[in-house]
Amino acid sequence: MTARSARTGAETEDAEDLDVEEVLALVNDRRDLGRTQGEALPPVPPPTAPTQSDAPGKPDTHHRATPWPEARAIAARAARAARPGSRTAHRPPVSVPLDAALGLTLAAPLNALTDLPSFDTSAMDGWAVAGPGPWDVRDEGVLAGHAEPQPLSDGEAVRIATGARIPPDTTAVLRSEHGRTDTQGRLHAIRETKHGQDIRPRGQECRDGDQLLPVGTLVTPAVLGLAAAAGYDTLTAVPRPRVEVLVLGDELLTEGRPREGLIRDALGPMLPPWLRALGAEVIAVRRLGDDASALHKAITGSDADLIVTTGGTASGPVDHVHPTLQRIGAELLVNGVKVRPGHPMLLARIKENQHLVGLPGNPLAAVSGLLTLAEPLLRTLAAHPAPEAYGLPLRDEVHGHPHDTRLIPVVLRGDSAVPLHYNGPAMLRGIAAADALAVVPPGGARAGQELELLDLPWASAGIGVCFT
Repeated sequence: MTARSARTGAETEDAEDLDVEEVLALVNDRRDLGRTQGEALPPVPPPTAPTQSDAPGKPDTHHRATPWPEARAIAARAARAARPGSRTAHRPPVSVPLDAALGLTLAAPLNALTDLPSFDTSAMDGWAVAGPGPWDVRDEGVLAGHAEPQPLSDGEAVRIATGARIPPDTTAVLRSEHGRTDTQGRLHAIRETKHGQDIRPRGQECRDGDQLLPVGTLVTPAVLGLAAAAGYDTLTAVPRPRVEVLVLGDELLTEGRPREGLIRDALGPMLPPWLRALGAEVIAVRRLGDDASALHKAITGSDADLIVTTGGTASGPVDHVHPTLQRIGAELLVNGVKVRPGHPMLLARIKENQHLVGLPGNPLAAVSGLLTLAEPLLRTLAAHPAPEAYGLPLRDEVHGHPHDTRLIPVVLRGDSAVPLHYNGPAMLRGIAAADALAVVPPGGARAGQELELLDLPWASAGIGVCFT
């Protein structure tokens, strides 16, 4: 499949996501591009029927939508802005065992509880020696984990293992490969031995009370190792944001093949592990169908920090998210985003410290909403730093929406990003093979143009790390 045929297929998919005016603008852009490049153009998709927002007297929600960069910034600030003048998410720190702390953020400094090392230790297998050689070697050796050995006298040596306590009055450790014994059993150095050689002195790494890591440090496997070495059994950390997922839609099957107008629920299996990869604790996944009463009960009864809904964010007869939010007096922070796919997404504040992200029902559109609104919000709640922005040049040209940002799946090959073909709003085939999403500006991007990339969690870390 060529890059051009891929663009044609994607445009056909996206045509369902555009209003009449946008389709005409996209067609004009493509005609101009065809005249420039001498291409034959595919047939123009027919305009879709007017939507509710196109009806006379109805407001045009597209033009009220929030620009994509601004929507991400609003989501990142939302938890901090829960209370006027507040700068934090008001989530008390928790004490977490080391084996449950991976991926959390330190809420208290990691201060040394002891000197490290806490006694003089051998850095090598060999002999502890006292004074100049040759040395008489004791019969017994010194092993790690044993009681303090007897002092050495000048001219005396003792076998020692790495990590074992250094006998008092030792002047150096002679490595195994740097010594030999003669027929009388005396030890000789075959290299010069310096005072203090291969001895790790007490407090070499830190002293009791030293700050090892500051507040805000992400707990990695190495941090867990340092904490254990410093004597910690638990860490004081920012708790994981608690998320509840509400899957909406009467047309969804939970098993078997699609049949009789019903389709498999792709978001129920996909969203919980993705949310965990973003640092959340998923406390429940509920399938509610298209039931306004059930949705109202689920939202008002939830104690999650974030509620994520799937589908129901438009204005059709069974789209109950907006009416429910209005009924409970929620504050709508983002009502539609100028991004494709996924423009009907929303962000609302339900209570002072509780938010709702409404994702569109189409799978790739839902992924777009997840990374646009849920990821920045969860990052703030978990006190994680914002990822450093980066970009790569495109290997192939990609078309864009006339007015909105577009997110497309790409794979990273060397120093370039390769667009993937299956990138329509309802498609998952492209994102399943992707390393990142490329941020395409309105109007599209040419081959070689550098675009911002949004890494997918499993592309930069191992699945065994980021999904635990």
